[in-house]
Amino acid sequence: MRAVFSSSFAGFFLLILISTNSTLFAQKSKTYPPSPFPDRVILGYKGAPATSQAVNWRTDSTVAKGIAAIHEADPSPDFVPNAKIVNALTQAVKLDGKLVHYHEVNFTDLKPSTQYVYRVGDGENWSEWFHFTTASDKNEPVSFLYFGDAQTEVRSLWSRAIRGAYSTLPKADFMIHAGDLINRSNEDHEWGEWFEAGGWINGMIPNLSTPGNHEYFKDTDHDLKVSKHWRPQFALPENGPEGMIETAYFIDYQNNRFIFLNSEEADNSIRAMNRQAEWFEEVVKTNPNRWTVVVHHHPVYSTKQGRSNDRWRRKMEPLYKKYNVDIVLQGHDHSYGRGLNMPVGESRQTPDGPIYVVSVSGPKMYDIGLQDWMDRAASNTQLYQVITIDSAKLAFKAFTVNGDLYDSFELNKDDKGKNMLVELEGTLQMKERLELPERYMKTFKEADLKHYNERFQEYKKRKALK
Repeated sequence: MRAVFSSSFAGFFLLILISTNSTLFAQKSKTYPPSPFPDRVILGYKGAPATSQAVNWRTDSTVAKGIAAIHEADPSPDFVPNAKIVNALTQAVKLDGKLVHYHEVNFTDLKPSTQYVYRVGDGENWSEWFHFTTASDKNEPVSFLYFGDAQTEVRSLWSRAIRGAYSTLPKADFMIHAGDLINRSNEDHEWGEWFEAGGWINGMIPNLSTPGNHEYFKDTDHDLKVSKHWRPQFALPENGPEGMIETAYFIDYQNNRFIFLNSEEADNSIRAMNRQAEWFEEVVKTNPNRWTVVVHHHPVYSTKQGRSNDRWRRKMEPLYKKYNVDIVLQGHDHSYGRGLNMPVGESRQTPDGPIYVVSVSGPKMYDIGLQDWMDRAASNTQLYQVITIDSAKLAFKAFTVNGDLYDSFELNKDDKGKNMLVELEGTLQMKERLELPERYMKTFKEADLKHYNERFQEYKKRKALK
């Protein structure tokens, strides 16, 4: 009798559990209609970070003219009547059959290393006041956050990545996004989730983004184009190659040159790839800065088997080596890998090329390849990265979204510009997370599992892992 009761109870409990899990994981899309009040406020750059700061925001179409108010930050509220008013450039955009207005202001003639307070609106409907600090005009250290793909379940699960990152580095100079910020390029509610996840952080810390494949769509002529949201909603430099304005660009920040490339355009067009390579070479030839950081979506070396971007690698890696690029920040492969292209067995302490990083900040996960180029890897793990660069050292830290230090290394640059890689494994308390996501364990065929386990054992042997 007891066994019958237990079986019935277990079945009943399982039914409730399935029902409860369905409720817990169901995500109904939230809508984000515009209003006369500013929303999606986000900082960016149109000029020199030491003397300018750009801001972008959205309203409904009733706001014909946007304005911003700015003043040097003051602990007293008495600055408000004396804030300088700056007119915005207003752009009407039709999205999902509805007209919305995006507004952009570029604050200029600012003082270096100075905190400012600003708000945006139309004179009656205002945002809250935000603070930002301009860059130094001297060669001082810079600290920034880097995110791989957010892409899916942005509001529910990626939010903990950006908020955890801000908690770790609240004084970040800026944030870098390596593409696939959302999943479907023109879905307004997905962009709404992205802006809600970042919230007021976007209004205080500038964002620098490059598009991924999920920011692109085919128009009625079957031409591939960047999201209709991209340029209206982001304030980004306009110094890139022809035809790629605000999707490929560079910016100099305190003795560092950050170069953002559009690998999606390159992946779809040899002409676009060559145009970017030529532009890139001109940009690095004239680089007066000590450090060079490159950002793009598709990895030079992938973390997933079968996703090798050979054409992109053949074109760009020789240039990265020739012009001494220090680090390349990437996304696309939905797992974590960090390493460099050197033959197994050779000393990796003196890299002859850049450090490559592939990372993922959102919940969409792939199985990991565990290739020979990797020195540290992670499967099924949401991460964000904190990077600090001074004249002599680049310090890199990757954190899980619950704040645990997962990877750490330094690049020490000598007087001749040569880098020395210093692994900081002793600071790590976490073992490498290399197990396959559970769904792959269930869906992989026997041959796939065997192949993965062989790579797993080879990787562990190379790294002498138990």
